[in-house]
Amino acid sequence: MADKLLEIKDLKKYFPTKQGMLHAVDGVNFHINRGETLGLVGESGCGKSTTGRLLLRLLEATGGEIIYNGENIQKFNRKKMKEFCTQAQMVFQDPFSSLDPRMSVGEIISEPLRVNRTHSNGKARKKKILEMMEFAGIASRLINAYPHELDGGRRQRVGIARALVLNPDFLVLDEPVSALDVSIQAQILNLFDDLQEEFDLTYLFIAHDLSVVKHVSDRIAVMYMGQIVEYAGFDQVIYEPQHPYTQALVSAIPRINLDEKRERIILEGDVPSPVNPEPYCRFYGRCRERQNFCKEQEVFLEEVEPGRFVSCLLRQ
Repeated sequence: MADKLLEIKDLKKYFPTKQGMLHAVDGVNFHINRGETLGLVGESGCGKSTTGRLLLRLLEATGGEIIYNGENIQKFNRKKMKEFCTQAQMVFQDPFSSLDPRMSVGEIISEPLRVNRTHSNGKARKKKILEMMEFAGIASRLINAYPHELDGGRRQRVGIARALVLNPDFLVLDEPVSALDVSIQAQILNLFDDLQEEFDLTYLFIAHDLSVVKHVSDRIAVMYMGQIVEYAGFDQVIYEPQHPYTQALVSAIPRINLDEKRERIILEGDVPSPVNPEPYCRFYGRCRERQNFCKEQEVFLEEVEPGRFVSCLLRQ
């Protein structure tokens, strides 16, 4: 049986607005096994990044449980939370805005060491910094460079080195390549693979592009309007998608073989408001297979076959 590092149970995050409660994350359930990569994919605004921030308590959840190594992190006191922060780190989407422009590369990477009071000896700290720079593919000559002197790929490598310097077990990768050129994206994705093998890391890889997620994920969770609509192994989601929304995402993946016959599914209709959503399938207005009964009852994520979960009344 796989060893679960992280398990999310009925996770919710609501934000108050003038019109009502905005359901950014609404009843999300999934788990991540130790040493694997779970891809979390969906269009902009679906709640992916909010979910990632909830897992590290950068945002406090409205409800639900976040179980890490068998413990609910929402019940951690200050001391336990500080320990957890050394085990779980985040790589952010924009490598420029996530780095302090007033700090050099060496200072940025060493900041977690100073905050956690490890490697207090200057020589030991510099050795650790250079070690992380080497693992992240950053030339040692750049240790005194500043973020504005680096290109996007190198900035992201600095962010990765900073996340790794405390030897964490789990990384939340929040669209870590979406702001980079395509050629640089491939380098960073390969780097994540190498680092995962080297340090036995566990990843939550968040992206809006399924063609990126499919290259790095062991399992994939598809998110729509704050909810998981399909959740299964890589092959099941990419080659045999069940939920109509997943089918539309898969149909948009660029084809290498132009002779391959594949229907391109164009979604029509309006995206519903996440403020006080109706208690039925949130994909109803855009689904080409919708039936009247889809609007008459609430739908939940159900296991339709071993290892595959789908939130669709037509598939259950």
